[in-house]
Amino acid sequence: MTVQQRNMDIEEVHVEKRKNSSLVAATFIKYAAYVIIFLGVLYFLAVYVLPKL
Repeated sequence: MTVQQRNMDIEEVHVEKRKNSSLVAATFIKYAAYVIIFLGVLYFLAVYVLPKL
């Protein structure tokens, strides 16, 4: 029985998930502002425009 040696290059890859909480907060504030503006436009339409039709 013969033993053969294998030449194998093993590459180790370390993957880290990085959380940038300031980026998450900024994105939340941006989309919250979009929602508030959208609701403001809907309120304006419901109170001032629709009753005049």
